[in-house]
This record gives sequence, structure tokens and C-alpha cells, in this order.
Amino acid sequence: PGPAPASPSGPSAGHTTTTIERGSFCLARCSCGWAGPARRSRDRARTDAAEHLTAP
Repeated sequence: PGPAPASPSGPSAGHTTTTIERGSFCLARCSCGWAGPARRSRDRARTDAAEHLTAP
């Protein structure tokens, strides 16, 4: 599966997040340059992306 975009909303609407798979790990990335930690859980990587979008 390819990158799954998270839906932007709220004050971070200019950010676009995706999840990237590298081997058995998945990480979240944002168009602003932010990257989350590598996770074995795709769901946790998506949560990292959602938390980034809602961060002040």
C-alpha cells in the first residue's frame, strides 16, 4: 500500500500528512518537513500525524 493522506483540518489545514512504509516500519511525514518516529504500527503512525496536525 502506498502513502495514506490524513485529512487536514483546523488551524493546520496547510499541512498535508502521509504515512511512509520502510520495511516493517511506518512513519508519518508532513509537507512542513516534520517527520514522526518509525513505528511498527501503522495506526500509531497515523496517530502521530493526527497529533502533529492538532499541535499548536
